[in-house]
Amino acid sequence: MVAAAQKMRRGRRLGGPSLASAETRAAYLFLLPWLAGLVFLLAIPLGWAAWISLTDEQLLRPGVWTGVDNYARMLSDDLFLTAVGVTLKWIVLSTPVFMIAGLGLALLLNQKLPGIRAFRTVLYIPAVLSGVAVAVLWVVLLNGDLGAVNQILRALGWSNPPNWFEDPGWAMPALVLMGLWGVGGGAIIYLAGLQNIPPHLYEAAEVDGAGPLSKFWNITLPMVSPTMFFVLINTIVDGLLVFGPIYVISSGAQTGGPANSLLFYMYYLYVKGFRDGELGYASALAWVLTVIGMVLVWLAFRLERRYVFYEAGGDA
Repeated sequence: MVAAAQKMRRGRRLGGPSLASAETRAAYLFLLPWLAGLVFLLAIPLGWAAWISLTDEQLLRPGVWTGVDNYARMLSDDLFLTAVGVTLKWIVLSTPVFMIAGLGLALLLNQKLPGIRAFRTVLYIPAVLSGVAVAVLWVVLLNGDLGAVNQILRALGWSNPPNWFEDPGWAMPALVLMGLWGVGGGAIIYLAGLQNIPPHLYEAAEVDGAGPLSKFWNITLPMVSPTMFFVLINTIVDGLLVFGPIYVISSGAQTGGPANSLLFYMYYLYVKGFRDGELGYASALAWVLTVIGMVLVWLAFRLERRYVFYEAGGDA
């Protein structure tokens, strides 16, 4: 038996490298479709967009090299600065509202109540509806003259309710209100995080005499903070890419909402690239948006080290 075991070990040594290389080749073979997609659908288009951003290419005319002229042009483009300001304002205004509303809704959905599963399904449905359909619905609901929202406000005693999407001062709050309708998607993610909190932590806190607020502050928030960070990153990225609702509200016009109060960055990029046909300038805008997104995500990851708690390894 000793001799047989030695032969087996010798066989493994001889066949080890070849077996490992065969497994490596098989792994790359399975990865090949993903790698091909990465190269042809991401890397090459990104490189081509970077090249176009350095030319004056038009929608129907090849461009010539202009260097960094497109990037320098942004510094004197008032609409570019407006688009950046509107987008950042949206992120600052909507992110805490959506996160707090999603967490509060998840805490409600986490209760053991009769029919709670059906209630979860109903609240999640708006999150899977088409963004264009949702925008059309809310444009009708928030119509200044005939919309159901203003009819209810008048019935409650507000004689002169806002015109919402027709008023530059109310257009952004109206968009936040529309976004709250789909907060169920984030609530489901929070719910998954809440249900992963070990019950024994709450039991130990009750033995120590902790109340509901103390348990929420010292157990729920730290334990759900990784989920909150995930939702935060997704909310920031989604905020940079707002387009569909603005297209519906603006009816595809050159301006974004009343007095450009809803001129989001992605909408301005669309206007310059596909309405004005300035593909070179639009590509430069796209790359600047990429840099803005990277900076915001980097800042979020810097905050993660201070505010996100991971049970296995402590603070990140």
